[in-house]
Amino acid sequence: MNPYCNKMRTISFVQQKAELANNETQVFDFEGTLLRSTSLFPYFMLVAFEAGGILRSIILFLSYPLVWLVGEDQLGLKMMVFLCFFGIRKDTFRTGSAVLPKYFLEDIRGEGFEALMCYERTVATSQLPRIMVENFLKDYLGVEAVMARELKSFSGFFLGVYEKNNPNKIPSYEVNGGTKGRNINNNSTGMVGSNHIEFIDQGQLYQQFKEVCLADEKRNCHVLSREKYPKPLIFHDGRLAFRPTLVSSLVLFIWLPFGLFLCLLRFTIGIAMPLNVSAPILALSGTRTTLSRPPSTVSLVHSEEKEKGMLYVCNHRTLLDPLYVSIVIGKPLSTVTYSLSRLSETVSPIKTIRLTRDREKDREKMDKLLSLGNLVVCPEGTTCREPYLLRFSPLFAELTANIVPVAIDVKVSMFYGTTASGYKCLDPFFHFMNPSPTYTIKFLEMLKQSQTCLGGGKSKIEVANFVQKEICKALGFVCTNMTRKDKYLVLAGNEGVSSPNNCHQ
Repeated sequence: MNPYCNKMRTISFVQQKAELANNETQVFDFEGTLLRSTSLFPYFMLVAFEAGGILRSIILFLSYPLVWLVGEDQLGLKMMVFLCFFGIRKDTFRTGSAVLPKYFLEDIRGEGFEALMCYERTVATSQLPRIMVENFLKDYLGVEAVMARELKSFSGFFLGVYEKNNPNKIPSYEVNGGTKGRNINNNSTGMVGSNHIEFIDQGQLYQQFKEVCLADEKRNCHVLSREKYPKPLIFHDGRLAFRPTLVSSLVLFIWLPFGLFLCLLRFTIGIAMPLNVSAPILALSGTRTTLSRPPSTVSLVHSEEKEKGMLYVCNHRTLLDPLYVSIVIGKPLSTVTYSLSRLSETVSPIKTIRLTRDREKDREKMDKLLSLGNLVVCPEGTTCREPYLLRFSPLFAELTANIVPVAIDVKVSMFYGTTASGYKCLDPFFHFMNPSPTYTIKFLEMLKQSQTCLGGGKSKIEVANFVQKEICKALGFVCTNMTRKDKYLVLAGNEGVSSPNNCHQ
């Protein structure tokens, strides 16, 4: 008979929320109480694919039958850790902070999260390596401490094994005014997943808490809605656009050779043929473009300006945004960019000019391009995948009064055609590897003269903010004050400035 059985009970999250008056600290088992899925394979597949590459992810996939046979909680977990982390550089590993948070949030149990948020202080325990979960748990869930194991490293590379400590032991930590080195205050409550309790040192567990609760089974639980995220998910990185379960990973590996062939075919067609010829052929290959524009804009889009061309101001979803705008307008355009690989710049079907981040020089370049014809600009300065718009740089507002806002959205099913820490020269290839990438382009009303700097005396910041809000309204997105610098500091640990000769950014 378990001598601690009087301190353990199974409890639903609804009951837990109703009994919080006497509890100030919650120590919870992350995988057992908050995650809806019962398998950790998708998270390790993300690490293998994003940090280790396609070969490592295939090895992990082929090894999973053995992992399943021995069980994911003990030996199987160690096998996945080794396969995913062995030989990975420690200082450049950012999958835990840039990729995994999106998939953790999409897997959170709404009931568990709501119960957790009722506690004043929370401490998380996890079977996963600390480097995979710590950033998410602290930045998105606001936990005070994370109890997870460290990975060994040598000469800056992970060895793929845990540091030597008891994986089932819950370390002490300073909470509720306790002293470092002592056990967790016994006024705290522990929450453990019912399927994980057998893998924890129960004697020590019960000694540290006044009560241990077993979370109810993961049936009939709902996913946490985006509106309830404790922190907006604005930035995330990685190439995979889906959750790589065992079945979806199999589909991925089967699709890869077909996707590569389709990508090369689409790329060749786009480069070798005029835009008006390549567009319908690309549509037959599976690409989709949805266009909408107000009647009053149609004549303006196709009219020829005597002094300056039309300035199309877009939000930025992928490097292909200006190309798609050019296709739907039916005439060549010019575009400007801060970061574009030499490869993409060379093969681009439309004229592309690199900006220097020197305000006066950049204004002169853009003004010259406008005098020669129509120009497309993306004042966010970088791409954003989620339904948010970054702050618009106001430089475009000083150039002309002929401003047409363009709202753009992109839907993909397998790969993201953008990256912050990977090889940007591969962005178009990954986009075209999707079975049916879809672009939605909405031309909005041309700004009235009274709404511009040159015609109405508005400040450039007022014009930029107005255009941003109009595009947000058309797409149903949310405006933010985040910038390119914020994005790259979060995802890549730098400010997003790289050499133009280097396709890696």
